[in-house]
Amino acid sequence: MHVLVLGAGLSGVTTAWYLAHAGFDVSVVDRRDAAGLETSYANGGQISVSHPEPWANPSAPWTALRWLGRDDAPLRLKLRADPAQWRWLLGFLGECLPHRTRRNTEAIAALAVRSAAALRALREETGIAYDHLERGILHLFFEPQAYRRACEKLPLLTAHGITARACGPAECVEVEPALAAVRERLAGALYAPDDESGDAFRFTQALAERAKAKGVTFHFNTSISRFVHHGGLVTGIEVADEVGRIGLLKADAYVLCLGSYGTQLAARLGERLPIYPVKGYSVTVPVRDAAAAPSVSITDESRRIVCSRLGGRLRVAGTAELDGFDTTPHPHRCQPLLDWLEARFPGAAETGEAQFWAGLRPATPSNVPLIGKSRMVNLWYNTGHGTLGWTLACGSASALADLMSGRPPPVHEFPFLRGALGH
Repeated sequence: MHVLVLGAGLSGVTTAWYLAHAGFDVSVVDRRDAAGLETSYANGGQISVSHPEPWANPSAPWTALRWLGRDDAPLRLKLRADPAQWRWLLGFLGECLPHRTRRNTEAIAALAVRSAAALRALREETGIAYDHLERGILHLFFEPQAYRRACEKLPLLTAHGITARACGPAECVEVEPALAAVRERLAGALYAPDDESGDAFRFTQALAERAKAKGVTFHFNTSISRFVHHGGLVTGIEVADEVGRIGLLKADAYVLCLGSYGTQLAARLGERLPIYPVKGYSVTVPVRDAAAAPSVSITDESRRIVCSRLGGRLRVAGTAELDGFDTTPHPHRCQPLLDWLEARFPGAAETGEAQFWAGLRPATPSNVPLIGKSRMVNLWYNTGHGTLGWTLACGSASALADLMSGRPPPVHEFPFLRGALGH
């Protein structure tokens, strides 16, 4: 069976890899000239299995209200006359109910555990290199109350087979000596030693090369215009090359992995994907002082900022904006990330050489991605991973390959799609 994967980001390339591994004939189409150049390009770098709780939780609305009006706030909402934005916000509020948060957390945790195992197996099989470190993640708390609440969630992580432990300030510095400068301000941390970090862009590009060696065909510089369909069956996709020549690509089945941009394409089939772009920022800086720079990945829970060591670079990422499809890396939103780095790890990096970036996270209101079959006979989805695209990539793609091969759902706690998306 020939499968055409739409999108060559992290989701699309991992999907192509696992489908080829399962014996499918696979092609990939993308508008850019190489793999991984959109949302996968400069994310925070974390494989964060230890953080399955979605953004939509009972405390989220009050936290968002507290941040309103602050230019350096982790969350910034620009309301638009956009029905899709309002539908998403209403859906988000609904997912903040305690029982829905609990359900979503359990689904994400189950998939994340599978995904981490799949990544390790892939790395062992291929020897793929992407500046990865297996030193864990420290989730830092600077307020005692927030630290106590976080510690109460440890039993849930343990129940899902996720290793994490509470650390006082002294143990935090033992785990990551570069935190010595902020030891006196720390309330504590949760340390997840099995979590990882790595460059998602380098991973995506390297895996694309290995997929090509397996026979996967990549159609780059090819924009997708629309699905051609008849009677519930997709019969092709209309595309245009870099000079505007129109063509038709055909396959037996299709997988939509276009992130935030897939909603517009699916809408033309009458399917409304509950995805809205959430803009995130990152800065990448060369390491100046290796001893002052962390090698354990860091999440500052008070600011929703993450920091990962990627070889001789530090990647600091954070903030969330609901601002449509704008990808401009505004300096006034990037600067707080550099200020955070200097405050937490003074002298660690060459901040004058910072590279700014912004990308669109394809977020569902629940933070649970859409994986499985659409209402169309031969169209599948692997999209909507939000902030957890890197964490869930291998598990999502391998699960989809199982489903498309006719095997039972591999993660019973996860709500795989069965053609039930609404109009």
